[in-house]
Amino acid sequence: MDSSAHARSPLSAHSGSESVSNTRRWAVVSLLFIASIINYFDRATISFALPLISHDFHLGPASEGLLLSAFFWSYTLMQLPIGAMADRFDLLWIYAGTFAVWSLAQGLTGIAGSFAVLIVLRLVLGVGESIYLPGGTKIVSLLYQREERGAPSGFFDFGTRIGIAAGGLLMPLLLARWGWRLAFVAVGVPALLWLIPWFAVFPARVVRARARAARAASAPRRGPRRFNRNLVGICLGFFCFDYFWYLMVTWLPDYLYVERHLSIVKAGLYAALPYAVFGASEPLGGWIADRLIRRGWDETRTRKGIVTFGFLFGLLIIPAARVHSADAALALIVGSGLVGLSTANLIVILQSCAPPGEVGLWTGFENFAGNLGGILAPLLTGFLIKWSGSFLPAFILAPAILLSGLFSYWFVVGRLEPVKSSTPAG
Repeated sequence: MDSSAHARSPLSAHSGSESVSNTRRWAVVSLLFIASIINYFDRATISFALPLISHDFHLGPASEGLLLSAFFWSYTLMQLPIGAMADRFDLLWIYAGTFAVWSLAQGLTGIAGSFAVLIVLRLVLGVGESIYLPGGTKIVSLLYQREERGAPSGFFDFGTRIGIAAGGLLMPLLLARWGWRLAFVAVGVPALLWLIPWFAVFPARVVRARARAARAASAPRRGPRRFNRNLVGICLGFFCFDYFWYLMVTWLPDYLYVERHLSIVKAGLYAALPYAVFGASEPLGGWIADRLIRRGWDETRTRKGIVTFGFLFGLLIIPAARVHSADAALALIVGSGLVGLSTANLIVILQSCAPPGEVGLWTGFENFAGNLGGILAPLLTGFLIKWSGSFLPAFILAPAILLSGLFSYWFVVGRLEPVKSSTPAG
């Protein structure tokens, strides 16, 4: 462990009255975990409700596509400004405010009277939900030392995968029982209750003090110097990671239905399995790295090594597209969900490289790049399926892109230490 990195850590400058108990830290991370579940559940509901919405508003395919994509316009474009806000403003209120915005947008969708209003509400949902990764990453970086961040980073992001799986299981039941309007209201409005424990648990005074110290520890840099090699490497690597992830999210249910001839219900149920494995392996990969680093293992090699190990599981979707047995294909796809072992360490790599006062902004850049991969993956996959008549080329390309991200993490991203400051921390 680089002792100079500890000297620059905003946590190292505050102790005693500025400390936070481990129980309270994990309570905050647990609330971030729940918020991540709600976040991904909310963004996915439109896909399940689309047939009913289309019927009521007489939408054609072009309008359906517009509605499905509207969320990602504002969500992607908000990554940089929300990341900067997470660095500069009070995280208690930034996270609470954006959470309220997205929950209200979700609930109000149920009373939308026109297609235009639906589009506006999806855009507002994207603005609100943009906080989840920059805000969560920033909070973990302020509450935990470098060698402790893997497990909490993986745990709060684990919620996103649970949210997707829960959406596939629960939303169809709500739609069948209540219809799409009441379902949106029932999902969005009660979520506001999350704000009660958030205000009760969040250690606002300590986080504010550490955030101020983090900003003081980051030397003022203007112009091109901000875009250093580590940030470029992190963005390129995360683009490759998210390309693979969004292939699984967008095309896996259709693959199981069309290629493996499962019913729609079974396709949705079985698609949830690799998502669950992906999510469960996130805190595990982070915890393993934390333990090894605390035992004296080199931080850079350990975190990059576990990222490499996790990425290799992505290769399993190639034989999945070739085997004749649907059961064997499903087992291989579920195994590919172990790519999630890398996720927490990807988050901590950024936390370890970023200037302490710019973790939110760097995460905004990272997630912006990742969502470009999310935009490209479903489009390119559809083109390859149309061109070849098979999922195989797309299932070869996705792990190839994923593994190419390792070159960025190993050879573009350097050692895991914050950008040096011209002024001492603390």
